[in-house]
Amino acid sequence: MRHFGINIFAMGIALAIGSPAAAEPVDPVTNASQLEAAIVESHRALEAILNGDPSLYLALFAERDDITLGNPFGPFGQGRAAVAATLANAANKYQRGTARVERVALYGDADFVCLVEIEHDRAQLTGSDEYSEFSVRVTSIYERLGGAWKLVHRHADPITTARSAQSVIGK
Repeated sequence: MRHFGINIFAMGIALAIGSPAAAEPVDPVTNASQLEAAIVESHRALEAILNGDPSLYLALFAERDDITLGNPFGPFGQGRAAVAATLANAANKYQRGTARVERVALYGDADFVCLVEIEHDRAQLTGSDEYSEFSVRVTSIYERLGGAWKLVHRHADPITTARSAQSVIGK
């Protein structure tokens, strides 16, 4: 099991990532700025999903068959085709959306990063003129592949407040 360690400074977040065991030399400053750029792109992709477009999010995922995506609308999608279908299913539910994202935690090394966020979304559900506001907790796993940070896993669900044990037991 890897130990993840980082330094984060509030607002504008500076991130120092390094691993002496990395397979190739990694400049921590460049690596951190590339990671932050990938995270910013994921926030743009979120707004695209909330406006009916899944393509930006799919482009963030690694091009391989062991990637995974879980969202509140069904079981995990595993593999590129299933992730694409899961993203499309989510995008079909929204229009005219915006998002604000709150970072909770970021753990990682030079090759893997776990990002924990809460997304605060506002959108119209497809077919509705009314706006809905909702929040989801999100865990994203990024891997540095070929010098670029790519998503290999994302999980979002609407559990953002405490719940009783009974709430998770089927009826």
